[in-house]
Amino acid sequence: MKLIEGKPIAEAVYAECRTELAQLQAAGHLPGLAVVLVGDDPASKAYVASKDDKCRELGFHSLKIERPAGISRGELLETIAELNADPAIHGILVQMPLPGHLDEDEVILAIDPAKDVDGLHPINLGKIAMEDPTGFAPCTPSGCQRMLVESGIETAGRHVVVVGRSLLVGKSLALLMMGKGPGANATVTVAHSRTRDLPSITRQADILVAAIGRPRFIGADHVRDGAVVIDVGINRIDDPSARRGYRLVGDVDFDAVAPKCDAITPVPGGVGVMTIAMLMRNTIRACQMATGA
Repeated sequence: MKLIEGKPIAEAVYAECRTELAQLQAAGHLPGLAVVLVGDDPASKAYVASKDDKCRELGFHSLKIERPAGISRGELLETIAELNADPAIHGILVQMPLPGHLDEDEVILAIDPAKDVDGLHPINLGKIAMEDPTGFAPCTPSGCQRMLVESGIETAGRHVVVVGRSLLVGKSLALLMMGKGPGANATVTVAHSRTRDLPSITRQADILVAAIGRPRFIGADHVRDGAVVIDVGINRIDDPSARRGYRLVGDVDFDAVAPKCDAITPVPGGVGVMTIAMLMRNTIRACQMATGA
């Protein structure tokens, strides 16, 4: 069984970013990423801080904008409009989830698609469906695809089953893997919470992707011998023996499933590590397209 760890693959992405950043700087350009955080959710704050730290480590222009949970719709949309018009900002990300009084779809639509490095604007999703290389794919699915490519796992002609139908992961990953090119040309089935006899579907998978948001939901009976399993889930479960009182587990019951697999990603240390790496990659691309460099 091969363990597909995210860190070395993320480092390969960062190496590419540094090379392309040097080329941009030589031409007088500096990629800029703005992250907007509304409210004080601890998990969101930690994730935004990680993005900001990585930007600064790589040498990007990083702008972290924190707004109170009670911000009005108009104030948030005005903030986005200012970022859309700022030539020093090439990528905009509004951290989700937002407080309940704000419409997440409206906020996503307000972001300039050319700066939508989170890949959630309908124009970018449409470009992914059309295999238009100027589109930005959501960071987690593109990270999954990169992990498969870097690990030497063949996807062409293989059956991929994605458990989960969110735009952020499931639907977007299905579009990517149905396309042409490296890490693609697959036959894709998307399953979800309403799928009948789910184990009979998932056992058909050469490559099984779990993105359903339920801790340890995928067990040994869901996986055929020799499958590759990509675990997108990051779930907190109570653990009094842990220093923080909880620990992180995936959507896959790792101990039960790993012995059946040819390859599997761990949680933590797997797909999650790739998400920020692909965000940095998208920001570099946004700068390149905006400047023609």
